[in-house]
Amino acid sequence: MFGFLSKRSNIMLGLDISSTSVKLLELSRSGNKYRVESYGVEPLPENAVVEKNISDVEGVGEAIQRLVERCKTKVKFAAVAVAGSAVITKTIEMPANLSEDEMENQIEIEADQYIPYPLDEVAMDFEIQGISPRSEAQVEVLLAACRRENVEMREAALELGGLKTKVVDIEAHCMQRAHELIAAQFGFDEEQVVAIVDIGATMTTLSVLTDASTPYTREQLFGGKQLTEEIQRRYSLSVEEAGLAKKQGGLPEDYETEVLQQFKEAVVQQVTRSLQFFYSSSQHDDVDHIVLAGGTASIEGLAEMVAAKLGTPTTIANPFLGMTHSAKVNETSLSNDAPALMIACGLAMRSFDNG
Repeated sequence: MFGFLSKRSNIMLGLDISSTSVKLLELSRSGNKYRVESYGVEPLPENAVVEKNISDVEGVGEAIQRLVERCKTKVKFAAVAVAGSAVITKTIEMPANLSEDEMENQIEIEADQYIPYPLDEVAMDFEIQGISPRSEAQVEVLLAACRRENVEMREAALELGGLKTKVVDIEAHCMQRAHELIAAQFGFDEEQVVAIVDIGATMTTLSVLTDASTPYTREQLFGGKQLTEEIQRRYSLSVEEAGLAKKQGGLPEDYETEVLQQFKEAVVQQVTRSLQFFYSSSQHDDVDHIVLAGGTASIEGLAEMVAAKLGTPTTIANPFLGMTHSAKVNETSLSNDAPALMIACGLAMRSFDNG
């Protein structure tokens, strides 16, 4: 069994390996108040990660090492995540009187019924969700399985970076955990259906949180890289120059109207399309709130545009509102990077799971 969902209580770094960067976050907690001890973002070599799979372990490992050194963290353990699309989850029922070891043995015997891969290629874990609504003698158990190579590549990259993998989580579950902080800021109640749209460099992931224990997720190939490529093409810049110009400005006057506006419209279209898929596969036909996450979420006016087009309140994710931070954390940088740090935040919060 693998530590996908297992609970740990030592301090771990949240380490989010995305397609263009590695993000590190270290949290501490006193009572129910969190504090950001250190954080950083380190770019990855081109194509080191393709569609959430690591293809250049050394390149990712070296980026992690630079990041750990720059953040000056003493913590040696980390939690990482795999994409929802890489994980098969299934809720099964088992007798409530089994011990955890007996349950593990039974799952291993029966796993080939639920998992379409050879079992020696799979990392597996389970978590008891609670008593079955159908019978008190049964419990609902969430089974999670992932191709072992996905996990081993991450472990190898962390090891090269000088860290030990303590927990492997699922990105959607990290989003859900970080969202608890946002829900508290806005006073959302549990009944509300919240759509988190994480717009990364190459992937847009929709996670819809309903009262079901597992969030609905859907990934689409679309991201901020498309804006960078359009800037490159239109203004004859290199990838680096285009990326910097996108962040820092200084582009010709027609950029706002010709390039950025079109990209924002494309984002709104993606959000609309993702939600349509959700509505067609669930009993819902509306969401109460949209939260924009990922690096692209920070584009000025994007949240307002989504809200206007879809008629749904829309906010930009910032899980750090209300947190204190150590002297080595730059508050402005943290605030700018906050929407892109949701998964790292959800991972860092694993340090404080009970049990």
